Parts: sequence; C-alpha cells; structure tokens
Amino acid sequence: MAALSRQQIKTLYDQAVAMMRAGQIAPAAQAFRQLLTVLPDHPEIHANLSEIAHKLGQQQTRADHLARALAARPDDPRLNEAATEAFTATGDYPAALAAHDRLIAQDRGNLKRQADKAVTLQNIGDFDAANALFRKLIKKHPKTGALYRMFMTTARIDADDPVMTGMDRALRDPKLPTSDRMHIHFARARALEQQKRTGEVFADLHKANALQLELYPKDSAEKEAQNAALHAFQDGADLTPIGPEQPVRSLFVTGMPRSGTTLVEQILASHSDVTAGGEMPYASRLTVSLFGRKSGFIPMDEAADQQIFDFAKGYVQAIRMQTGATSGAVTDKAIQAHRIYGLLHRALRGVRFIVVHRDPRDIALSIYKNHFRLGTHRYANDLAEIAAEIKSFRANIAMWKTRLPAGVLYEVRYEDLVADPDPQIRALIDAAGLPWEDRCLDFHTAKSTVKTLSLQQVRQPIYTGSAQAWKRYEADLAPFIDAWGDTPWD
Repeated sequence: MAALSRQQIKTLYDQAVAMMRAGQIAPAAQAFRQLLTVLPDHPEIHANLSEIAHKLGQQQTRADHLARALAARPDDPRLNEAATEAFTATGDYPAALAAHDRLIAQDRGNLKRQADKAVTLQNIGDFDAANALFRKLIKKHPKTGALYRMFMTTARIDADDPVMTGMDRALRDPKLPTSDRMHIHFARARALEQQKRTGEVFADLHKANALQLELYPKDSAEKEAQNAALHAFQDGADLTPIGPEQPVRSLFVTGMPRSGTTLVEQILASHSDVTAGGEMPYASRLTVSLFGRKSGFIPMDEAADQQIFDFAKGYVQAIRMQTGATSGAVTDKAIQAHRIYGLLHRALRGVRFIVVHRDPRDIALSIYKNHFRLGTHRYANDLAEIAAEIKSFRANIAMWKTRLPAGVLYEVRYEDLVADPDPQIRALIDAAGLPWEDRCLDFHTAKSTVKTLSLQQVRQPIYTGSAQAWKRYEADLAPFIDAWGDTPWD
C-alpha cells in the first residue's frame, strides 16, 4: 500500500471517528486498522479500536488495544479507567490493579478511586488486601458511611475492633448526613450478627431501612402498574419461537434477590460452554424501547415479526459486548426477567429459564439486612412490602409454568441444592441443555470476578450457614410473617 501523506492520515482518521460515532462499526474498524499500518503505536487509534472491540464483545481484543495505548500514554485517566474494567474482564488482575494504582497516583485525595480498587480486590477474591485498604481509608475518612458498609461485605470484626468503635463514634455525630448514617447502620448490623449479638441486630436494621426509605420512598403502586402492563402485553400472545439462531444462547437465572441465584449462576458458569453475565439490564430496556407506548405496551401479538427480530438482535449484541462471549451460552441474572418470559421465549431461540426458590423467611431476612443501590428494590425497606413482592414473583412463575412448553422453565430450591449438591447440580446442568462436566462440582475454584452481595459465599464449596437463619430472628420478622398470612411457605 502506498504511503499516506500527513493530510491523508488526518482525513482518514477523521472519517473513521465520524463512522464510529454514526454506528458504522465495521468500516470504522477497517479505517483504523489501515491507519495502524503506518502508525502502529498511535495511542488514539488503539483507544478507538478498543472501544470498537468493546461494542463487539471482543474483550481480549479490547484489552490488547488498551495495553498498546497505555504503553504510549500510561497516565491517561480515560485509558486507565477503561483498563480497570477490561483487564478485570479478561482475568488479567495484575494489569487491572496497576491501572487502579496509576489512577490513584494521579489524585491521591480522590477517595472514589481508592475505594474502586478495594472493590475490585473484593470482586477478584483478594479479601485480605481489600480489607486492609478499606481499613486505611476508614481511618482517613471515619465519617464516610459507604466505606464501612463495603468493608463489612467481606470483613469480620470483634466488638473492640477500631472499625466498630469508629462506627459508634460517627453515629453520635448529630450532623452526620442521612446517607452516611444509613450505610453505617447496615454495616453495624452485619458486625453485630458476626459477634452473635442477635438481639441487637434489628435495632440497626430498622434504622438503616427507615433512613433508606426516607431517601427513596416506596413505589408499590407504580410497580403493580408496570407488572400489570407487561402481563397484558404478553397475554394471549403466540409464544412460539420465531427468532433466528443466535451465536450465543441465553440462560436466564431468575429469583428474588438473596435467593441463591448467584450460586446457581456460578455453578452454570463453571461449565466450559457457559459465560456468566451477571445482572444485565438489556432485556427490560429493549422491551420498553421497542414495544413501549405512552399508554403501556403494544400487544405482543400485534407486533411485527421484525420487532421481535430487532429485540433478539439488540439483546444478543448487548450481552456479547458485556461478556465477550462469541459462542456457547450466557447467563443473565436480570431480576425482572420473569415479567417478560413470553417475549424472551419467542425472540431468543433455545432460551432456558432457571428459577431459584428459597424459604421466603430467609429471603426476607437477607433482603432486609442488605443495602441495595439507592432507588432500586424500594420494597426492600419494609418487611410487609417484601412479602408482597415475593408473592408477586411466585404468581408470575406459576403463570408462566402454564404457558411455556415443558423443559423451558426449570425450578431449583436453594435448600435442596445446599443440602445435597451432587444430584442437584447434575440436574441443573441437564436442565440448562448442557453436557455434563465434572468441573461443575468444583465451581467455587473458578477464577472469575463476582459482583454481588454473595461474593464471599460463592467462593466456598457450598455455603450452608444461611439456611433457616430466619429462626434466630423470628420475633423481629413478625411484620413479614403476618403479611405472609396463610400462604404456604413452599
């Protein structure tokens, strides 16, 4: 190829950037690769190719281009922020942590950057290093409540631990902001439970949940209206799959928060043909964007086939971009997926739904004990509302069992899984449409990141410590038990 002049290089680069911004990914990538033949180490070309690789779900390619860009610009904050995510996704944890360190070095007063590194350490399973860093940050920022809560995700402390006394000291400050106070009460409740001070735990939990409810009031009526609209959207529609074969197959792992979905996903993801996607928002977003109307949703049986095809294409592109999967199956732990099982079955050929059940009392206790991202799961701060939410979930699953073909929806009980894992795991792998692999029994040894409140438990062979934990708090759970009424527990 003839050498390009400086002006030709600038023109081609500008064209490539314009094509990328317009969504013309393939020609943009071709133009950038052409530029690499004359400028093989140009950081911006590699940065743009890494962004394109991310859009295409090519995680290793993304990481490779970021490494080349960082070689030329090691202190570029934009490149390092992308690198922390990209290198973690590909399992290059030393490179991800090095990117965190470069970001921290540029602004040592930036608390978020240091906390982000600690969270990454938690996610990759290096709890000792994460806890040490959180202790250091808490010492410097003793009234930042979120630090205590994040620290207590993986730490265990005694009653005389400096972190415990730090929480008590911060709570005595009448000027402590509501958000910080809320986070500390959640953290303190976890510490009290570790110390087996069972009778004191709910005093902090009630305060924490009341404060979160103050920040984000309940949205029960809005949720009921949304659920009714989605039911009407799919009611009576033909659910026969019409979507084309896709390069990856979807496995939806669905359950109430804290029901054991992370454990089930980790077991599935230990299979060589499965990639863990975690909680992904794409199915719900595409449902609203493609079928939503001001008055609700266009009935699915009135939607054009092309809309179904567009849904499938958009969803698969999104999960490939997030996970980097190019074949096999991808798990999706989207919390609200059960509301659109009909659409998912029609659009995603070969989809399977794995539904995880658990004793509602244990679910309620675990939900009430844990902080969820502000604005999400607003029912979680009221025990009676939690009962209503679990009942709604169960009703949806019961309805779909009557509408979906046999073998598409598989139910597993958390208690059965932890009590007798071998046959339960074998049945789970079979229900997911996968050939058996012995490695699935050793899922806890997989070297992967875990972004969930259960990140410590799923790195153990099978965690049984939370089974029937509700019995220790039966009196405190009275509002939930009363709201549950005569409905069977299983």
